[in-house]
Formats: sequence, structure tokens, C-alpha cells
Amino acid sequence: MKNHLYPIKFQPILKEKIWGGTKLKTFLNKESDAPNVGESWEISDVDNDTSIVSNGELKGATLKQLLLTYQEELIGKKNFEQFGEKFPLLIKFIDAKEDLSIQLHPNDELAAMRHNSFGKTEMWYVMQADDDANLIVGFNQKVTPEVYLEHLESKTLSNILNFDKVSEGDTYFIEVGRVHAIGAGVMLAEIQQTSDITYRVYDWDRVDDHGNERELHNDLAIDAIDFKMKDDFRVSYLKQENQSNKMISCPYFTTNFIHLTQVTQKENAYDSFIIYMCVDGEATIKFESFVETVKKGETILIPAALKQFELDSNNAKLLEVYV
Repeated sequence: MKNHLYPIKFQPILKEKIWGGTKLKTFLNKESDAPNVGESWEISDVDNDTSIVSNGELKGATLKQLLLTYQEELIGKKNFEQFGEKFPLLIKFIDAKEDLSIQLHPNDELAAMRHNSFGKTEMWYVMQADDDANLIVGFNQKVTPEVYLEHLESKTLSNILNFDKVSEGDTYFIEVGRVHAIGAGVMLAEIQQTSDITYRVYDWDRVDDHGNERELHNDLAIDAIDFKMKDDFRVSYLKQENQSNKMISCPYFTTNFIHLTQVTQKENAYDSFIIYMCVDGEATIKFESFVETVKKGETILIPAALKQFELDSNNAKLLEVYV
């Protein structure tokens, strides 16, 4: 007999990175002995990194087991028809103590052909940024493949990249084929397709403790870069209280911003699961007699079968995500 579904939390999967820092531990209360924690995978169905339930009667079950058992009750009928037993999104918090590599992601077609994977369309919401911290998104001028390769060869790629100074609440849409990097001093929430495919094109000549540089993927990347992409990556959105303010809607996910200051009744009319990432404050989620709290730096999944529930807080900021 299946257990009844309810708002589900998962154990974070923490990733040590050469560029990672301590903010996920100090700002978001993630527990790790590692000195350089770069990523917290909040909800993941990536192979060998499947999330495990941390609350309620399903505690200890994996996300994959939930998909096999509950199917459309968990993710919605249309999502199950499209994705089957593969959860379509990967949800993360990221802390960059140092600049990430200059990178990009392939589209669905290239990713399927080369890696048997989804592509990697993603978005960023800046949760905290040090003074003068920036993100690299796109180019600062029109660039041809020939010009790009000249700068890559001469290690002057940063001369043609667009640097954006950022602060809390800034939001970016990172489509496949767009060159990008998270700059030092930025902590953000990331929502993306379920994929771990990244083409690294330049890593600032960094070496590890053994003097080795990280692998680059320039042969693969040159075919994946979209040199004609528009500079439409900055996302503007409303911040009306206790409402779902649309930030991004694309074929892979929709993300809304909610500034919650009172009890709010929610109705799931999307035929989809809903994910709430708490990016500030603390909120409670009530479904029938089940009550769960989500604090800053925590994430919760509302199964598609839960059609009505309640959000409550006197001051919380949430990212609301569905497919």
C-alpha cells in the first residue's frame, strides 16, 4: 500500500569545488566538513546523485523510487508522459568564493547525440553578493567564431565577455549556447534542466594541489556556442506581496517570485509538481493536517496530486518552480 503524498523535503547533496567557499554553511546552515563547498544539490535525479527524502513517512526513499511508485501523482500527467521516470529539473544553491570557469551548455539535440542527456537551460537568482561581485553573461560586443578563437588562443577571452555587477534579487536566464560564469563573491539559487553537462572553455589558468589544470572542452564547445544570441538575459519581475510574480517561463520550467507576508491559500492548477526554494526568511506549508517548515536555504517539493495547500509567513521570499 502506498503512503499518502505530502510536501517533501530532501537531504542536500553537497559538492566540494575548487572555487567553492563557506557561505552555504554559514549563511544557509548546510552541514559539511569540507573546506570548499561550492554547490548544494537540493533536488536531483542525476545518475549517482539521486536525492533522498528527509521528512515524513517516506523518509529514506529516493527521488527515483518516488517516481517509480507515484508517477503522475508526483510530477503530473503531462510531465510523466514527456519525461517518464526521470525528474526534469535539478535544483541547486551555489557559492562561488572564486570565479567559476568560463563555460556554456549544449542544447537538447547536441546533449542527446553526444551524452545521452538533456540540454542545460538554467536560471540564476542572486541571494547574496559581496561588494563589486559580478556575473559573466554573454559577450560585450558582436563576436564571430573566428574572433572568439583568436581571444581563446591568446588567453584574452575576458576582453570580449560581458561583466555584470550584481546584488541580491538580480535574476538571469542562461539559455543553452550562452557563454557564462559565476563570479567570486556570489551566492545564488540555480534552477536548471536535469543535466550535468558543462563545456568548460577557460579556467583562469588555475591548477589543483598537484599542479594539474582542469579539463577544457573547446572542441565540443565551438559547435555549441550561439554567436547570434540576443542580450536578453536580465530578468525583470514584479514583487507584489502574497502573489506569484512571473520571472521566467520557458519550455523547461516556469519560475515565480513570492514575497510572503501572510497566510495565502494556494491551488495547484498546473498539472505539475511545485518546488519552493526559500531564498529569505522562513515559511510554513500546510496540507490537510501535515505541516512543514522551509527556511532560508531550504527547498520543498509539492507533489502534483496535492491540489490545495497553504503558505504562511510574516516575511519570506520564495521561488516557485514548476514545469
